[in-house]
Amino acid sequence: MTATHKPLGSLSVSPLSLGGNVFGWTADEAQSFAVLDAYVAGGGNFIDTADVYSAWVPGNKGGESETVIGNWLASRRNRSEVVIATKVGALPDLKGLAPATIKSAVDASLTRLRTDYIDLYYTHYDDESVEVGEFLTALDDLVRAGKVREIAASNISAQRLEESLACSAREGLARYVALQPHYNLVSRDTYEGELADVAARHGLAAVPYFALASGFLTGKYRPGTQVDSARSGGALKYADTDRGRRVLQALDTVAAAHEAEPASIALAWLAAQPTVAAPIASARTVEQLPALLAVGDVTLKEDELKLLDEASA
Repeated sequence: MTATHKPLGSLSVSPLSLGGNVFGWTADEAQSFAVLDAYVAGGGNFIDTADVYSAWVPGNKGGESETVIGNWLASRRNRSEVVIATKVGALPDLKGLAPATIKSAVDASLTRLRTDYIDLYYTHYDDESVEVGEFLTALDDLVRAGKVREIAASNISAQRLEESLACSAREGLARYVALQPHYNLVSRDTYEGELADVAARHGLAAVPYFALASGFLTGKYRPGTQVDSARSGGALKYADTDRGRRVLQALDTVAAAHEAEPASIALAWLAAQPTVAAPIASARTVEQLPALLAVGDVTLKEDELKLLDEASA
């Protein structure tokens, strides 16, 4: 991965953010350490997790991913070399954005991550039962205390995002510097339009999740194929749609021209979109990483971007 890092508030992040949702779920600690080591060796520095990962797995309670990452940071002694992003608000026992919830959740995340600061702290889901000024004041307290460096939002409406940014400016509180939207070649309307306009207008960096549509954009999931993966259900729903078929065909065409994997092209398309700083993608094994890291080496031409735009429209 050779592309230059991009600014995200006061942070500087690599072109690929490594998703930590698989750590402690489909990747055990040893596999996770191997993936993290290979990601950093490949030039990556931006690791994304959440306190709720992976509470959906029977026997898990949430925090498993943060614990794995914390153990890795402690064993590698490289805390200052990586940007760690985590999220608050979705853990079953600590749901929502009440100030007391945020305060408890951040301390629990810091303990699991075995660090005294979080680089980027997201509100995982908006909580409309709490006034924006209330939760922003709580987040501002964390920044002032040195527990958090920058704050960001995920799963928020354009209206509430605008309201939050206006409140930060008016009250002199920490402001969101990034947005984590659901965005990829087969899901464009989840970000493009009003939400992307707010991000552009206020200089927010977008860090899209589901960047590969649960693996569909890797090209592994095609009509009639069987793939042994915990995420195959999410991917296969795109395989039988007209848009899904068009997008795969366009990805195959562009990938062949670059001698690259479809996943690399799908990520490169995202990276080329206005406001996008770094798409998020996860790898369960070291073998899956090269195609993801290649996003920093692939520059799409105008006609290739146009082909992908039209296929995904």
